[in-house]
Amino acid sequence: MSHREKRRGWLAVAAVVPVVFFAGACKEKPNAFAPPDDEPAANAGRKPVDPKTAGSITGVVKFDGVPRRARNINMASVPNCAKLHATPAKSEDVVTGENGTLGNVVVYLRGDFAQYSFDIPQAPAILDQNGCMYAPHAIALMKGQHLRVTNSDQTTHNVNAAPRINRGWNQSQGEGSAAADEVFEHAEIGIPVKCNIHPWMKSYIAVFANPYFWVTAPDGSFKLENVPPGTYKLTAWHEVYGAKEQDVTVSASQEETASITFSDKDHP
Repeated sequence: MSHREKRRGWLAVAAVVPVVFFAGACKEKPNAFAPPDDEPAANAGRKPVDPKTAGSITGVVKFDGVPRRARNINMASVPNCAKLHATPAKSEDVVTGENGTLGNVVVYLRGDFAQYSFDIPQAPAILDQNGCMYAPHAIALMKGQHLRVTNSDQTTHNVNAAPRINRGWNQSQGEGSAAADEVFEHAEIGIPVKCNIHPWMKSYIAVFANPYFWVTAPDGSFKLENVPPGTYKLTAWHEVYGAKEQDVTVSASQEETASITFSDKDHP
């Protein structure tokens, strides 16, 4: 084989390698933090949902099995935090109700909303640092809506948000400092927030392009209103137990009921 023929052979191999690598990357398992597929291209013909035909979905998120137990948080190293709690504060990654329900679950709809327009809420969503804990532990809002981060404690916190799609930020907030104001441009689920000073402080933010979302309290209940008739994916996301979804059909002017169940077997 001549030198020229050998060179052509190596070039052919080099051209194939990137293609094989790219094909392998496409097989990655879908990420639970991925945004919902509800960000269609701009549509000048969008219109509000007709309230005369809109329906609703009510339901509950349940838990089957033995949930992870809440853990005591040791704040002894930060007296200003410890003195705010008569009894030890508890972890909030898994919060269950008395009837086998699950709190801090983000429930939302996935579907085609391209023909509809939605008003962005004028009131900001509030994420407060109170008792050296984030309140609420999980929060949801629409893209374009303001998120106001406040500090009600007599100590300095550091708010570190790490989105995968949106712009992140890392900002200190001292006692009595002004609220931080943030706006998200893209839908994204499960944005982690932590305090670099107090490592037990954690929260999660979910951002949507439509108003069909809810964060459950310990009783697990949720309600999605003013939903246009159609078939959707009713999806629930939890920071520990992952994501679940099921089909739901909303008929004109009807209230649908649904139930989503997580299990201790869902924990990786």
